[in-house]
Amino acid sequence: MKKKILFVCLGNICRSPAAEEIFRQLAARRGLSECVEADSAGTYGGHAGELPDMRMREAAASRGYRLTHRSRQVAEEDFDRFDRIVVMDDRNYEALHRLAPSRELAAKIYRMTEFCRRHPDRTYVPDPYYEGRAGFYLVLDLLEDACEGLLDDLALE
Repeated sequence: MKKKILFVCLGNICRSPAAEEIFRQLAARRGLSECVEADSAGTYGGHAGELPDMRMREAAASRGYRLTHRSRQVAEEDFDRFDRIVVMDDRNYEALHRLAPSRELAAKIYRMTEFCRRHPDRTYVPDPYYEGRAGFYLVLDLLEDACEGLLDDLALE
């Protein structure tokens, strides 16, 4: 049965679309494309329909990731559609817990850094929007690490 993962950040223009594409590519490299599905969304809907931030697209492209996702706001129905909802920080974690239709469905919410192996000291993926260029590369480092860990975790199910 295909596992469906939703990655969530604030505006769905930096961290979550990058996580979506990184997860897809890493799954493909492992031959798991038929076993997993990924999407992304934001807790804030002000960027709906937009491509990811140009700086994130450039940083991602330098590592071979092409970010083409169009931003959307997370919806209550996502709790039924996805097996796991993976958030970038505590603000998103709390927002989704408030949106969750039930405790059972809220149990699908995870923090991205729960899956980090090479960065165990990290408790959240920082928002690079107001940071310099280095902030986008740090986010990619964390997302690559966490997506590998998430795939490992899914393989154990």
